[in-house]
Amino acid sequence: MADNSHSHRQAHESSAGKAHGAGPDAGKRHGSIAHGTEPRGLKGLLKALGPGLVTGASDDDPSGIGTYSQAGAQIGYGIGWTMLLTFPLMAAIQEISARIGRVTGHGIAGNVCQHYPAWVLNLIIALLFVANTINIAADLAAMADAVKLLIGGPGFLYVLAFGAASVIAQIFLDYKRYSAVLKWLTLSLFAYVAALAVTKVSWIEALHGIAVPQIQWTSAFLTTLVAILGTTISPYLFFWQASQEAEDQRVDVKKHPLAEKHYGAKREFDRIRADTIVGMAFSNIIAISIIIVAAATLHATGKTDIETSAQAAEALRPVAGKFAEVVFALGIIGTGLLAVPVLAGSAAYAIGEGRHWIVGLARKPREAVSFYSVLALSAAIGIVLNFTPISPIAALYWSAVVNGVLAVPIMVLLMLLVRRHDVMGKFMIGGPLYWLGWLSTAAMAICVVAMFAGMIF
Repeated sequence: MADNSHSHRQAHESSAGKAHGAGPDAGKRHGSIAHGTEPRGLKGLLKALGPGLVTGASDDDPSGIGTYSQAGAQIGYGIGWTMLLTFPLMAAIQEISARIGRVTGHGIAGNVCQHYPAWVLNLIIALLFVANTINIAADLAAMADAVKLLIGGPGFLYVLAFGAASVIAQIFLDYKRYSAVLKWLTLSLFAYVAALAVTKVSWIEALHGIAVPQIQWTSAFLTTLVAILGTTISPYLFFWQASQEAEDQRVDVKKHPLAEKHYGAKREFDRIRADTIVGMAFSNIIAISIIIVAAATLHATGKTDIETSAQAAEALRPVAGKFAEVVFALGIIGTGLLAVPVLAGSAAYAIGEGRHWIVGLARKPREAVSFYSVLALSAAIGIVLNFTPISPIAALYWSAVVNGVLAVPIMVLLMLLVRRHDVMGKFMIGGPLYWLGWLSTAAMAICVVAMFAGMIF
């Protein structure tokens, strides 16, 4: 189903958009709002939240929860400052990703394939697919373990059920309804705020750990620091948010790529910034909550051998009670249901755009067979990995290595793309956002160097 003609592809997308409801009632069916009638205040903000909120929430996936729990258990409150450090960096690079999608009408892979050699894109896509698939396997394993903690039963059935449910929802649910489901699933992250509420916390120490950087020049600390930054700023998040901005523009007949029609650009950029800042702030607040819970319970009692999110939930019972354990476990399940579709979807978008396929979760299955096939394949391999001698949790370490290495060249490509007039037109990015993007790229590069130094020495 490949289509190597750019102009033909645009025409096909236009006709596909009409098939999806272009006409007198199309705006109503797609939930779009006429220009100038957007709701104001809190209602307007809630409606504006979408790709950025879901992207930020999916960053706190079960494997990420395991990383934050491990950090809090091993180091205590003193690691909380990393969340303040990463917030402006991740917000900047995610806003840049979103702007690329909104301005061009294509995701990151769709832009890279038009302006850079094919081998660059092929290498990036291959590494992204491997890293995302391993991450899916680890997340499914953590979700299954969380259900076993709550009700017992065979873990392999839960792995199959969660994996199948994620694929079926993405392929067969209406896009508008599916987007709403993902947005509502972000509420599951409040489980960690609830766990924080029932945990006895030394708030003076916790606030000091957040506000005052404390660095230990030890291998364990530096490894944990690299793991936190690598978990927080991940390549799949760039691809997902850019592609979702392009997708939202495609399904709304009133919207066009800003590079083609400039009207409403300021309003769109304001929406993207608000959406991204709220999403990344939400992500970091939850991460801080997890770190504090682990520090106040596990680190305080000397239990520092936590490796997974499910182990963290189980370890909470003796020190924080059954309620905290249940809330933590439910959060793992909810965030997994949110993260697995994002991981599989971002890989499918990247491969599909790079191959010039018709892509998009708003497409009917028969219109985007190749796109949905990649999505299903990624999830299927993630499921299968749980039935092999390979430990998904052990493999997650190498996934983190791949993600860390992959993030740097992708971020460099992003920063180069946003300064190309043939990509961004009059909307080339400059000023503080541009330099924050480069600062984020430099931080990730330092992380990769530190990671390899730790592996060697």
